[in-house]
Amino acid sequence: MTGGPFTVCLTEPIHPDGEALLARAAAVRYATGHDEAALAAALGEADALIVRVKGRVTESLLARCPRLKVIARHGVGVDNVDVAAATRRRIPVCVTLGANTEAVAEHAFLLMLAVGKRLVAVNAGVRRGAWDALRRDLYAGLCGRTLGIVGMGRVGARVAALAGAFGMRPLGYDPALPAEEIRRRGAAPVDLASLLREADIVSLHAPLTPETQHLLNGETIGMMKPGAILVNTSRGALVDDAALSEAIRSGRLAGAGIDVMEPEPPHPDNPLLALEQVLITPHIAAHTEDSMRRMAVTAVEQVLMALEGKRPTMAINPEIWER
Repeated sequence: MTGGPFTVCLTEPIHPDGEALLARAAAVRYATGHDEAALAAALGEADALIVRVKGRVTESLLARCPRLKVIARHGVGVDNVDVAAATRRRIPVCVTLGANTEAVAEHAFLLMLAVGKRLVAVNAGVRRGAWDALRRDLYAGLCGRTLGIVGMGRVGARVAALAGAFGMRPLGYDPALPAEEIRRRGAAPVDLASLLREADIVSLHAPLTPETQHLLNGETIGMMKPGAILVNTSRGALVDDAALSEAIRSGRLAGAGIDVMEPEPPHPDNPLLALEQVLITPHIAAHTEDSMRRMAVTAVEQVLMALEGKRPTMAINPEIWER
């Protein structure tokens, strides 16, 4: 079905409202796989690509897609898109700014509360008949705690705002922002070492870049406050899973709430899977009805702008128009 002369490839299905909007303006094609060969086969005659989490847009893939005019990321992380290669080909790379901010921030607090109150284990214990034993235990709340936010972008800033509602003290670390901007976004600016030493809960909201790969490793996890909780709703590769699992197994950290892993799905022998103190969700922080609809519609709107010869409003490589 097509309402226009363009062909748009999707690596995965998107919200029906986004698909319907796209189908009125272009022919829609779905990739049958996510390796480079499958993507190249789907993209060979495509004018645009909407990519979710699966599939990597590499320089070699782009070389096989001569008609490609725009790439839209269904989300904000572009670690699976070679933005520099796209820029060299004057292909705009667009994201869906703000579409999933609320959902991801809410999920971060879900994980904080669930890990601190040992929700999964407690629920299982009640079903085993351990009601009275569980009532003798003590659990960790949020009010009065220090929350360390690594990455003060849209989600990090929203987490800081919600932290205030819970009576928490938010600290913020973001090397891309001046201290005054971090303060304006609701957190006290600190360096990473200070954040790790002081925070009762560390919540990761940084993008995955070469500089942030394994930002939380044996050394930096060792800086964390004893008994702290780690929450990651950003990218799995920000954390060294082996180092984190050892810190939790030894009792140095109380636990972790994780929505993202490396790879996804995780290998069955990932040590975090064996720890009761670790709560893992399958990269669903943004998977609310409203968030998925906004991401889909926004991605489609960005693609259609580019195909109509307009400048997409959420392109992250605007330098392609400055040459």
